[in-house]
Amino acid sequence: MTQKNKHGQLRIIGGHWRGRKLSFPAIEGLRPTSDRVRETLFNWLQLDIPGKRCLDLFAGSGALGLEALSRGATEVVMVEQNRNAVQQIRQHLKNLDCQSGHVENNNVFKYLQSTAKSFDVVFIDPPYQLGCLTECCQLLEKNDWLKDQAFIYLEDASKKPPPELPDNWQLKRSKKAGEIAYHLAQRNIE
Repeated sequence: MTQKNKHGQLRIIGGHWRGRKLSFPAIEGLRPTSDRVRETLFNWLQLDIPGKRCLDLFAGSGALGLEALSRGATEVVMVEQNRNAVQQIRQHLKNLDCQSGHVENNNVFKYLQSTAKSFDVVFIDPPYQLGCLTECCQLLEKNDWLKDQAFIYLEDASKKPPPELPDNWQLKRSKKAGEIAYHLAQRNIE
């Protein structure tokens, strides 16, 4: 690996830290959600992030959680198993002087078996080869991780069908960008 390939870079695209560039370690399988997809997602959620609690599962580079914090989320919990990625996200939070972002160095499935704290928005962007979106959705619902009317963002390879959602969730939006498909669901639609 050459020296310049040891780190990647992401840019916060909106909010308080708009335009800030942050580096992340080169970790196999780590692929931050692209600027274009993040912009679309946060346009969908623009009225639903300020003042809300967010959970970023499979945080990776921290792109989604940091973007939510930049746009006014009151708290973001980012769950990531890779220690190097966790250390980098913690360093970003420190450099940004942000006390409302927290990083859990944990396996997502173990974390979702712990005591639930209800969230308004959840981001689920696992490594595509895990094929675990449906399982994550079931655990979120079964273990009371979601507030009523919570939004859930799901990202996967475009070749795969949308995940199977719990009965009380509704798919609100879906889009494809290159080799990824991304979806926004909402819980307890009346």
